[in-house]
Amino acid sequence: MRLGRAKGNGPLLVFLGLMVASLAALPLLPPIPQDQSYHQFADARALLGIPNVWNVVSNLPFIAVGAVGLARCRYDAATTAIFVGIFLTGFGSSYYHWAPSDGTLFWDRLPMALAFMAILAGAVEERVNAKVGAMLLWPLLAIGVLSLLLWRWNDDLRLYGWVQFFPCLALPLMFLLLPPKYTGTSYWVVAAALYALAKVLEHFDGPIYAAGHIVSGHTLKHLAAAAACFAILRHFQTRRPIG
Repeated sequence: MRLGRAKGNGPLLVFLGLMVASLAALPLLPPIPQDQSYHQFADARALLGIPNVWNVVSNLPFIAVGAVGLARCRYDAATTAIFVGIFLTGFGSSYYHWAPSDGTLFWDRLPMALAFMAILAGAVEERVNAKVGAMLLWPLLAIGVLSLLLWRWNDDLRLYGWVQFFPCLALPLMFLLLPPKYTGTSYWVVAAALYALAKVLEHFDGPIYAAGHIVSGHTLKHLAAAAACFAILRHFQTRRPIG
């Protein structure tokens, strides 16, 4: 009986172990300050009085996806937090790109941190343990907020880096190794691919814009990331219990 229970709790213990170990390792890393060149985007064109117009308006899809998710997919606290984060990302990122600075970047990153942490908690709830996932939501959201406050207070992005990249480690492991409780796993695969594409487009912001001075990599990054959010929306709209 105890052996069976231990095996059943194995994935949960592995997840919690990875989370605690990765958090404990952060103080061993050197502080990560914000690179001020980050605020220098390739496409600075203005239109109708809107500075950096295409980097501003390309955030509108986040607002649309988040609004639909809040209207139709508020199944529990985790899904509500996911779509609140996506919805507010549209406003926060638009605000940042209107006047790029560390101060405005805080409001860009804060809703994204909440969305990342809510997605992680939701995945634990769906794939590992429903009760633990629901319990983890609030501590994870608090870590997301704390990561931005530490950056604001100390100019140190170590914890925010964990908020962004630990889900990129944990989520694929959960989706590859653990059976789903709902249909629609393919939407998560599409979302992950689109998010990876978004990071590539962000990295090549300048070269993409220089290729024809039509659209920048960062603008396309917003659209790819919003498409990833749409895939997540479709998952929650179409998922059905398995078994």
